[in-house]
Amino acid sequence: MSTKAVFTMKLEPELRDEFMAATMEDDRPASQVVRELMRGYLDQRRRSREYDEYLHQKVEAARLSMRRGLGQSNENVEAVFAAKRQQALTGQK
Repeated sequence: MSTKAVFTMKLEPELRDEFMAATMEDDRPASQVVRELMRGYLDQRRRSREYDEYLHQKVEAARLSMRRGLGQSNENVEAVFAAKRQQALTGQK
């Protein structure tokens, strides 16, 4: 892969020295490690955005369900599951 751009950044000398020493111990070019870190960061952001969109869709589906009168109140859900927990504790069905 040919270099298409140069990236310059400022950081503490101690951080740079420790990073360079670690990449030399691993026998890997620092630029390769930085590229991997950047790709990892971008992948993490992509997955976070995908999850946020998934969550948004779930919330909208739940709101639509409530508007259509298909939902249940929190109190009802709590009561149903309290009864189920009690049944599980006592071994009843």
